[in-house]
Amino acid sequence: MQQPEREQLEALVEEWTFRWNIQARDKQKVPPGDWVIWAIISGRGWGKTRVGAETVRYWSDHVPFIHCIGRTSADIRDTMVEGPAGILAVHPEHNRPKYEPSKKRLTWPNGCKAQLFTADEPDVLRGPQCHKLWADELASWKYAQETWDNALMGLRMGKHPQAIITTTPRPIQILKDIIKDEDNHITSGSTFENKANLSAVFFKKVVSRYDGTRLGRQELYAELLEDIEGALWTQKMIEKAHVNKAPEMIRIVVAIDPAVTSKKDSDDTGIVVCGLGVDERGYILEDITGKYTPNQWAKLAIGAYNQHHADRIIGEVNNGGDLIETVIKTIDKSIPYSSVWASRGKVTRAEPVQALYEQNRVKHVGSLPELETEMTTWAAKEGDPSPNRIDAMVWGITELMIESSTFFVV
Repeated sequence: MQQPEREQLEALVEEWTFRWNIQARDKQKVPPGDWVIWAIISGRGWGKTRVGAETVRYWSDHVPFIHCIGRTSADIRDTMVEGPAGILAVHPEHNRPKYEPSKKRLTWPNGCKAQLFTADEPDVLRGPQCHKLWADELASWKYAQETWDNALMGLRMGKHPQAIITTTPRPIQILKDIIKDEDNHITSGSTFENKANLSAVFFKKVVSRYDGTRLGRQELYAELLEDIEGALWTQKMIEKAHVNKAPEMIRIVVAIDPAVTSKKDSDDTGIVVCGLGVDERGYILEDITGKYTPNQWAKLAIGAYNQHHADRIIGEVNNGGDLIETVIKTIDKSIPYSSVWASRGKVTRAEPVQALYEQNRVKHVGSLPELETEMTTWAAKEGDPSPNRIDAMVWGITELMIESSTFFVV
Protein backbone atom coordinates (compact mmCIF):
# COMPACT_ATOMS: atom_id res chain seq x y z
CA MET A 1 0.00 0.00 0.00
CA GLN A 2 1.36 3.38 -1.05
CA GLN A 3 1.69 6.25 1.44
CA PRO A 4 -1.25 8.29 0.04
CA GLU A 5 -3.51 5.22 0.17
CA ARG A 6 -2.40 4.43 3.73
CA GLU A 7 -3.09 7.99 4.84
CA GLN A 8 -6.50 7.90 3.18
CA LEU A 9 -7.35 4.62 4.92
CA GLU A 10 -6.20 5.96 8.29
CA ALA A 11 -8.34 9.05 7.78
CA LEU A 12 -11.39 6.88 7.02
CA VAL A 13 -10.77 4.73 10.12
CA GLU A 14 -10.44 7.82 12.31
CA GLU A 15 -13.58 9.33 10.83
CA TRP A 16 -15.55 6.16 11.59
CA THR A 17 -14.06 5.76 15.08
CA PHE A 18 -15.04 9.24 16.17
CA ARG A 19 -18.39 9.64 14.40
CA TRP A 20 -20.61 8.87 17.35
CA ASN A 21 -23.87 9.82 15.63
CA ILE A 22 -23.34 6.88 13.25
CA GLN A 23 -22.35 4.30 15.91
CA ALA A 24 -24.79 5.28 18.65
CA ARG A 25 -28.06 3.48 19.20
CA ASP A 26 -31.13 5.72 19.03
CA LYS A 27 -31.45 5.84 22.82
CA GLN A 28 -27.84 7.04 23.08
CA LYS A 29 -28.33 10.08 20.86
CA VAL A 30 -28.98 13.51 22.36
CA PRO A 31 -32.78 13.80 22.50
CA PRO A 32 -34.60 16.61 20.70
CA GLY A 33 -36.58 19.22 22.56
CA ASP A 34 -36.02 21.99 25.05
CA TRP A 35 -34.95 19.77 27.97
CA VAL A 36 -32.71 20.90 30.81
CA ILE A 37 -32.02 17.52 32.43
CA TRP A 38 -31.47 14.29 30.49
CA ALA A 39 -31.27 11.35 32.89
CA ILE A 40 -29.95 8.05 31.55
CA ILE A 41 -30.86 5.34 34.06
CA SER A 42 -29.52 2.06 32.75
CA GLY A 43 -27.98 -1.29 33.58
CA ARG A 44 -24.28 -2.03 33.83
CA GLY A 45 -22.55 -1.98 30.45
CA TRP A 46 -25.38 -0.21 28.62
CA GLY A 47 -22.97 2.45 27.37
CA LYS A 48 -23.99 5.38 29.55
CA THR A 49 -20.40 6.49 30.25
CA ARG A 50 -19.75 6.71 26.51
CA VAL A 51 -22.90 8.78 26.08
CA GLY A 52 -21.82 11.15 28.85
CA ALA A 53 -18.35 11.55 27.36
CA GLU A 54 -19.68 12.05 23.82
CA THR A 55 -22.17 14.64 25.06
CA VAL A 56 -19.34 16.54 26.75
CA ARG A 57 -17.37 16.33 23.51
CA TYR A 58 -20.30 17.83 21.59
CA TRP A 59 -20.80 20.57 24.18
CA SER A 60 -17.12 21.51 24.08
CA ASP A 61 -17.61 22.86 20.55
CA HIS A 62 -20.43 25.15 21.63
CA VAL A 63 -19.93 26.45 25.19
CA PRO A 64 -16.93 27.68 27.24
CA PHE A 65 -17.63 26.12 30.67
CA ILE A 66 -18.65 22.57 31.62
CA HIS A 67 -18.82 20.84 35.00
CA CYS A 68 -18.22 17.09 35.39
CA ILE A 69 -19.12 15.43 38.70
CA GLY A 70 -18.14 11.89 39.65
CA ARG A 71 -18.52 9.78 42.76
CA THR A 72 -14.85 10.01 43.80
CA SER A 73 -11.57 11.35 42.41
CA ALA A 74 -10.67 7.84 41.27
CA ASP A 75 -13.99 7.46 39.44
CA ILE A 76 -13.46 10.77 37.66
CA ARG A 77 -9.94 9.87 36.58
CA ASP A 78 -10.39 6.17 35.78
CA THR A 79 -13.89 6.25 34.28
CA MET A 80 -15.03 9.70 33.19
CA VAL A 81 -11.71 11.06 31.89
CA GLU A 82 -9.16 8.31 31.21
CA GLY A 83 -11.46 5.29 30.94
CA PRO A 84 -11.94 3.31 27.71
CA ALA A 85 -15.23 5.14 27.14
CA GLY A 86 -14.13 8.36 28.84
CA ILE A 87 -13.67 11.89 27.58
CA LEU A 88 -10.10 11.50 26.32
CA ALA A 89 -10.90 8.28 24.46
CA VAL A 90 -13.78 9.73 22.45
CA HIS A 91 -11.73 12.61 21.01
CA PRO A 92 -9.49 12.42 17.94
CA GLU A 93 -5.93 13.36 18.80
CA HIS A 94 -6.04 16.78 17.14
CA ASN A 95 -9.00 17.88 19.27
CA ARG A 96 -8.28 16.00 22.49
CA PRO A 97 -8.45 18.19 25.62
CA LYS A 98 -5.46 18.67 27.89
CA TYR A 99 -6.00 16.90 31.21
CA GLU A 100 -4.52 18.56 34.30
CA PRO A 101 -5.25 16.25 37.26
CA SER A 102 -3.72 18.61 39.83
CA LYS A 103 -6.06 21.39 38.69
CA LYS A 104 -8.99 18.98 38.19
CA ARG A 105 -9.49 20.47 34.76
CA LEU A 106 -9.79 19.65 31.07
CA THR A 107 -8.97 22.30 28.46
CA TRP A 108 -9.81 21.97 24.75
CA PRO A 109 -7.82 23.55 21.91
CA ASN A 110 -10.68 26.03 21.37
CA GLY A 111 -10.45 27.24 24.99
CA CYS A 112 -13.45 25.38 26.43
CA LYS A 113 -12.82 24.21 30.00
CA ALA A 114 -14.39 21.39 32.02
CA GLN A 115 -13.93 21.55 35.79
CA LEU A 116 -13.97 18.22 37.62
CA PHE A 117 -15.72 17.79 40.97
CA THR A 118 -16.23 14.89 43.38
CA ALA A 119 -19.57 14.14 45.01
CA ASP A 120 -17.94 13.59 48.39
CA GLU A 121 -17.14 17.33 48.61
CA PRO A 122 -20.46 19.07 47.91
CA ASP A 123 -19.39 22.44 49.31
CA VAL A 124 -16.72 22.79 46.61
CA LEU A 125 -19.59 23.26 44.14
CA ARG A 126 -20.74 26.40 45.92
CA GLY A 127 -19.81 29.34 43.70
CA PRO A 128 -18.55 27.84 40.40
CA GLN A 129 -20.93 28.19 37.46
CA CYS A 130 -21.24 26.55 34.06
CA HIS A 131 -23.24 26.20 30.85
CA LYS A 132 -23.44 22.38 30.86
CA LEU A 133 -23.08 19.59 33.41
CA TRP A 134 -22.35 15.85 33.40
CA ALA A 135 -23.26 13.96 36.60
CA ASP A 136 -22.04 10.35 36.61
CA GLU A 137 -23.49 7.64 38.92
CA LEU A 138 -25.58 10.13 40.86
CA ALA A 139 -27.50 7.37 42.65
CA SER A 140 -24.25 6.23 44.29
CA TRP A 141 -22.99 9.64 45.42
CA LYS A 142 -22.08 9.86 49.10
CA TYR A 143 -23.95 13.16 49.58
CA ALA A 144 -26.33 12.92 46.63
CA GLN A 145 -28.96 15.51 47.56
CA GLU A 146 -26.54 18.19 48.77
CA THR A 147 -24.15 17.72 45.84
CA TRP A 148 -26.92 17.77 43.25
CA ASP A 149 -28.53 20.86 44.78
CA ASN A 150 -25.21 22.74 44.69
CA ALA A 151 -24.53 21.54 41.14
CA LEU A 152 -27.88 22.83 39.87
CA MET A 153 -27.30 26.19 41.57
CA GLY A 154 -24.19 26.57 39.39
CA LEU A 155 -25.92 25.54 36.15
CA ARG A 156 -26.83 29.12 35.27
CA MET A 157 -24.74 30.31 32.31
CA GLY A 158 -25.90 30.84 28.75
CA LYS A 159 -29.33 30.72 27.14
CA HIS A 160 -29.82 26.96 27.45
CA PRO A 161 -28.07 25.34 30.44
CA GLN A 162 -28.31 21.55 30.39
CA ALA A 163 -27.32 18.56 32.52
CA ILE A 164 -26.89 14.91 31.63
CA ILE A 165 -27.11 12.28 34.37
CA THR A 166 -25.69 8.81 33.74
CA THR A 167 -26.43 6.33 36.52
CA THR A 168 -27.40 2.83 37.54
CA PRO A 169 -30.60 3.13 39.60
CA ARG A 170 -31.02 2.96 43.36
CA PRO A 171 -34.34 3.78 45.02
CA ILE A 172 -33.18 7.02 46.63
CA GLN A 173 -35.52 9.99 46.87
CA ILE A 174 -33.52 12.34 44.67
CA LEU A 175 -33.64 9.90 41.74
CA LYS A 176 -37.37 9.34 42.23
CA ASP A 177 -37.88 13.12 42.14
CA ILE A 178 -35.86 13.46 38.93
CA ILE A 179 -37.88 10.70 37.25
CA LYS A 180 -41.21 12.21 38.35
CA ASP A 181 -40.40 15.66 36.93
CA GLU A 182 -42.16 15.75 33.56
CA ASP A 183 -39.80 18.46 32.29
CA ASN A 184 -36.87 16.02 32.43
CA HIS A 185 -36.06 13.63 29.58
CA ILE A 186 -35.65 10.10 30.97
CA THR A 187 -33.89 7.29 29.08
CA SER A 188 -33.79 3.78 30.50
CA GLY A 189 -32.20 0.61 29.21
CA SER A 190 -30.85 -2.80 30.17
CA THR A 191 -27.41 -4.35 29.92
CA PHE A 192 -28.70 -6.64 27.16
CA GLU A 193 -29.23 -3.73 24.75
CA ASN A 194 -25.44 -3.47 24.39
CA LYS A 195 -24.71 -7.20 24.26
CA ALA A 196 -23.00 -6.91 20.86
CA ASN A 197 -20.27 -4.75 22.40
CA LEU A 198 -19.76 -6.67 25.65
CA SER A 199 -17.60 -9.68 26.41
CA ALA A 200 -19.19 -13.11 26.19
CA VAL A 201 -17.31 -13.98 29.37
CA PHE A 202 -19.07 -11.10 31.15
CA PHE A 203 -22.45 -12.55 30.22
CA LYS A 204 -21.43 -16.09 31.12
CA LYS A 205 -19.79 -15.36 34.47
CA VAL A 206 -21.45 -12.17 35.74
CA VAL A 207 -24.79 -11.65 34.04
CA SER A 208 -25.83 -15.29 34.40
CA ARG A 209 -25.07 -15.14 38.12
CA TYR A 210 -27.43 -12.21 38.77
CA ASP A 211 -30.04 -12.62 36.02
CA GLY A 212 -33.35 -13.46 37.66
CA THR A 213 -32.33 -12.05 41.04
CA ARG A 214 -33.56 -8.84 42.62
CA LEU A 215 -30.07 -7.34 42.44
CA GLY A 216 -29.99 -8.26 38.76
CA ARG A 217 -33.25 -6.44 38.15
CA GLN A 218 -31.60 -3.29 39.48
CA GLU A 219 -28.06 -3.62 38.12
CA LEU A 220 -28.83 -5.30 34.76
CA TYR A 221 -32.39 -4.26 33.90
CA ALA A 222 -32.24 -0.82 35.57
CA GLU A 223 -35.42 -1.27 37.55
CA LEU A 224 -36.03 1.20 40.36
CA LEU A 225 -36.96 -1.30 43.04
CA GLU A 226 -39.01 -0.61 46.13
CA ASP A 227 -38.94 -2.56 49.40
CA ILE A 228 -39.29 -6.32 49.15
CA GLU A 229 -40.96 -8.81 51.41
CA GLY A 230 -38.42 -10.56 53.61
CA ALA A 231 -35.72 -7.89 53.50
CA LEU A 232 -34.70 -6.82 57.00
CA TRP A 233 -33.99 -3.22 55.98
CA THR A 234 -36.20 -0.82 54.02
CA GLN A 235 -35.11 2.12 51.89
CA LYS A 236 -36.88 4.51 54.26
CA MET A 237 -34.91 3.03 57.15
CA ILE A 238 -31.65 3.56 55.26
CA GLU A 239 -32.47 7.14 54.26
CA LYS A 240 -33.34 7.94 57.88
CA ALA A 241 -29.91 6.65 58.91
CA HIS A 242 -27.95 9.07 56.71
CA VAL A 243 -25.87 11.80 58.36
CA ASN A 244 -23.16 13.99 56.86
CA LYS A 245 -20.84 13.88 59.83
CA ALA A 246 -20.16 11.60 62.81
CA PRO A 247 -19.68 12.84 66.38
CA GLU A 248 -16.66 12.00 68.50
CA MET A 249 -16.22 8.26 68.75
CA ILE A 250 -15.98 6.28 72.01
CA ARG A 251 -14.81 3.13 70.23
CA ILE A 252 -14.12 2.03 66.64
CA VAL A 253 -13.67 -1.46 65.17
CA VAL A 254 -12.80 -2.80 61.72
CA ALA A 255 -14.87 -5.92 61.01
CA ILE A 256 -13.82 -8.57 58.47
CA ASP A 257 -15.93 -11.33 56.91
CA PRO A 258 -13.38 -13.20 54.75
CA ALA A 259 -14.13 -15.04 51.52
CA VAL A 260 -12.89 -18.62 51.32
CA THR A 261 -11.04 -17.95 48.03
CA SER A 262 -9.96 -14.88 46.05
CA LYS A 263 -10.87 -16.00 42.53
CA LYS A 264 -12.80 -13.78 40.11
CA ASP A 265 -16.07 -15.60 40.84
CA SER A 266 -15.49 -15.82 44.60
CA ASP A 267 -17.54 -13.99 47.20
CA ASP A 268 -16.32 -10.59 48.34
CA THR A 269 -14.41 -10.16 51.58
CA GLY A 270 -16.52 -7.89 53.74
CA ILE A 271 -14.57 -5.08 55.44
CA VAL A 272 -16.63 -2.45 57.28
CA VAL A 273 -15.52 0.21 59.77
CA CYS A 274 -18.01 0.79 62.60
CA GLY A 275 -17.94 3.24 65.50
CA LEU A 276 -19.82 3.95 68.72
CA GLY A 277 -20.42 7.67 69.17
CA VAL A 278 -20.59 9.77 72.32
CA ASP A 279 -24.32 10.05 71.56
CA GLU A 280 -24.60 6.28 72.17
CA ARG A 281 -25.42 5.59 68.52
CA GLY A 282 -23.60 3.26 66.15
CA TYR A 283 -21.98 4.72 63.03
CA ILE A 284 -21.00 2.97 59.80
CA LEU A 285 -17.91 4.96 58.85
CA GLU A 286 -16.60 3.13 55.78
CA ASP A 287 -17.18 0.08 53.58
CA ILE A 288 -14.12 -1.20 51.69
CA THR A 289 -15.50 -4.62 50.79
CA GLY A 290 -14.14 -6.26 47.63
CA LYS A 291 -12.41 -9.25 46.03
CA TYR A 292 -8.97 -9.52 47.62
CA THR A 293 -6.23 -11.99 48.41
CA PRO A 294 -5.64 -12.53 52.15
CA ASN A 295 -2.61 -10.26 52.02
CA GLN A 296 -4.61 -7.54 50.28
CA TRP A 297 -7.57 -7.53 52.66
CA ALA A 298 -5.27 -7.66 55.67
CA LYS A 299 -3.37 -4.57 54.46
CA LEU A 300 -6.64 -2.75 53.73
CA ALA A 301 -8.05 -3.60 57.16
CA ILE A 302 -4.87 -2.43 58.88
CA GLY A 303 -4.92 0.74 56.77
CA ALA A 304 -8.52 1.41 57.85
CA TYR A 305 -7.56 0.65 61.47
CA ASN A 306 -4.84 3.31 61.33
CA GLN A 307 -6.84 5.85 59.32
CA HIS A 308 -9.82 5.76 61.67
CA HIS A 309 -7.74 5.35 64.85
CA ALA A 310 -9.65 2.16 65.58
CA ASP A 311 -9.44 0.17 68.79
CA ARG A 312 -9.54 -3.32 67.33
CA ILE A 313 -9.92 -5.52 64.26
CA ILE A 314 -12.46 -8.34 64.53
CA GLY A 315 -12.87 -11.23 62.11
CA GLU A 316 -15.31 -14.09 61.53
CA VAL A 317 -13.39 -17.36 61.77
CA ASN A 318 -15.98 -19.82 60.45
CA ASN A 319 -14.42 -19.75 56.98
CA GLY A 320 -10.91 -18.55 57.64
CA GLY A 321 -10.06 -20.25 60.92
CA ASP A 322 -6.86 -18.74 62.28
CA LEU A 323 -6.06 -17.23 58.87
CA ILE A 324 -7.24 -13.70 59.69
CA GLU A 325 -5.19 -13.35 62.85
CA THR A 326 -2.16 -15.01 61.26
CA VAL A 327 -2.12 -12.71 58.22
CA ILE A 328 -2.77 -9.54 60.23
CA LYS A 329 -0.17 -10.34 62.88
CA THR A 330 2.35 -11.18 60.16
CA ILE A 331 1.99 -7.64 58.83
CA ASP A 332 1.69 -5.86 62.19
CA LYS A 333 1.99 -7.74 65.50
CA SER A 334 0.78 -4.73 67.49
CA ILE A 335 -2.77 -4.75 66.07
CA PRO A 336 -5.40 -5.71 68.70
CA TYR A 337 -7.47 -8.53 67.21
CA SER A 338 -10.50 -10.58 68.28
CA SER A 339 -12.13 -13.58 66.61
CA VAL A 340 -15.89 -14.01 66.35
CA TRP A 341 -17.64 -17.31 65.66
CA ALA A 342 -21.02 -17.58 63.93
CA SER A 343 -22.98 -20.12 65.92
CA ARG A 344 -26.33 -18.84 64.60
CA GLY A 345 -27.67 -18.19 61.11
CA LYS A 346 -27.16 -14.91 59.25
CA VAL A 347 -30.73 -13.69 59.75
CA THR A 348 -30.71 -14.47 63.47
CA ARG A 349 -27.44 -12.57 63.89
CA ALA A 350 -28.71 -9.62 61.87
CA GLU A 351 -32.09 -9.17 63.57
CA PRO A 352 -30.81 -7.41 66.75
CA VAL A 353 -28.82 -5.01 64.57
CA GLN A 354 -31.87 -4.38 62.39
CA ALA A 355 -33.78 -3.55 65.57
CA LEU A 356 -31.22 -0.86 66.32
CA TYR A 357 -31.88 0.66 62.89
CA GLU A 358 -35.61 0.68 63.63
CA GLN A 359 -34.86 2.56 66.85
CA ASN A 360 -32.79 5.10 64.88
CA ARG A 361 -29.71 3.95 66.80
CA VAL A 362 -27.40 3.27 63.82
CA LYS A 363 -26.28 5.95 61.34
CA HIS A 364 -24.46 5.92 58.00
CA VAL A 365 -21.91 8.67 57.41
CA GLY A 366 -22.84 9.69 53.88
CA SER A 367 -24.21 7.14 51.43
CA LEU A 368 -22.72 3.64 51.31
CA PRO A 369 -24.33 2.48 48.05
CA GLU A 370 -23.06 -1.09 47.79
CA LEU A 371 -23.75 -1.91 51.44
CA GLU A 372 -27.16 -0.22 51.35
CA THR A 373 -28.17 -2.02 48.17
CA GLU A 374 -27.22 -5.32 49.77
CA MET A 375 -29.18 -4.43 52.92
CA THR A 376 -32.39 -3.59 51.04
CA THR A 377 -32.22 -6.48 48.54
CA TRP A 378 -31.07 -9.42 50.66
CA ALA A 379 -33.97 -11.55 51.86
CA ALA A 380 -32.01 -14.71 52.79
CA LYS A 381 -33.51 -16.64 49.90
CA GLU A 382 -31.81 -19.57 48.22
CA GLY A 383 -29.65 -18.35 45.36
CA ASP A 384 -29.11 -14.87 46.79
CA PRO A 385 -25.43 -13.86 46.82
CA SER A 386 -23.75 -14.09 50.21
CA PRO A 387 -24.24 -10.77 52.09
CA ASN A 388 -20.58 -10.19 52.94
CA ARG A 389 -20.98 -6.47 53.54
CA ILE A 390 -23.95 -7.07 55.83
CA ASP A 391 -22.06 -9.78 57.71
CA ALA A 392 -19.12 -7.49 58.39
CA MET A 393 -21.40 -4.61 59.41
CA VAL A 394 -23.41 -6.87 61.72
CA TRP A 395 -20.25 -8.14 63.42
CA GLY A 396 -19.03 -4.58 63.93
CA ILE A 397 -22.27 -3.22 65.41
CA THR A 398 -22.75 -6.37 67.50
CA GLU A 399 -19.29 -5.92 68.98
CA LEU A 400 -19.91 -2.25 69.78
CA MET A 401 -23.54 -2.18 70.86
CA ILE A 402 -24.75 -5.66 71.79
CA GLU A 403 -22.04 -8.02 73.02
CA SER A 404 -19.84 -5.57 74.91
CA SER A 405 -22.18 -2.70 75.68
CA THR A 406 -25.06 -1.79 77.92
CA PHE A 407 -26.49 0.53 75.27
CA PHE A 408 -28.72 -2.07 73.59
CA VAL A 409 -32.34 -1.77 74.67
CA VAL A 410 -35.23 -3.39 72.78
